[in-house]
Amino acid sequence: MTFVDENRDRFGGVEPICTVLNEHGVGISPSTYYAAKARPPSLRAIRDAELKALIQQVFDANYRVYGARKIWRELNRQGHAVARCTVERLMRELGLAGAVRGKKVITTVTDPAAGRAPDRSGPAAESADRTARSRSCPDVGGAGSAKGALSVLYAIIGA
Repeated sequence: MTFVDENRDRFGGVEPICTVLNEHGVGISPSTYYAAKARPPSLRAIRDAELKALIQQVFDANYRVYGARKIWRELNRQGHAVARCTVERLMRELGLAGAVRGKKVITTVTDPAAGRAPDRSGPAAESADRTARSRSCPDVGGAGSAKGALSVLYAIIGA
């Protein structure tokens, strides 16, 4: 509905917009648009508008530091029965957030002068790994046979 409201003057009314939307798989007819515009707001929308004003009032009265839980408790103390999840949702819609206590803990401070470790990925690193493996591990082809087992034992003992 917002899209149609914003663009109805630009595209020559509601009907051309609905025609293009129907061609692209968004089935909306002009009568549906006009019916939705004429429909009164829901009870939830009315209550949300009232609660938003109360939430903003409590938030401002408490130095803009209260979070959803404290605002929820304050509203219930004032006699407004409201669920905490509703307060959380409405605070998100209003863009309100309580103050966060504490400092961010920094565990590591990097030294900009220190050199970086070499890159361990890519073709150069893979060939270096193959070379290092070939030097450290002897070729033990045929280790499944008795002769192969003896050569593996000989390589391990280093005799």
